[in-house]
Amino acid sequence: MPNPRPDCASLDAAAPSCARITVPEIARRLEIGRLAVYGMLEQQILPGIRLGRRWIITRRAYEQWERTCGMRPGTGLETQPEVTVLN
Repeated sequence: MPNPRPDCASLDAAAPSCARITVPEIARRLEIGRLAVYGMLEQQILPGIRLGRRWIITRRAYEQWERTCGMRPGTGLETQPEVTVLN
């Protein structure tokens, strides 16, 4: 019986249906090494959950972190909207 839920690793990295992002993909996007990404996860700089030896990072949480430059809500600093288009 085929798996109804394909593994994210088998999908294109930019596929919107993939709910998780991998450490190597984050490393490429930030232009840093994998070990630096693991260090950022350990220090809770990046959003992620550790399950045993694996890190689970949702694409949505990572992209939110990327948009806000890692700023957490409640810091007293307001983020500006990305773009406002008026016609």
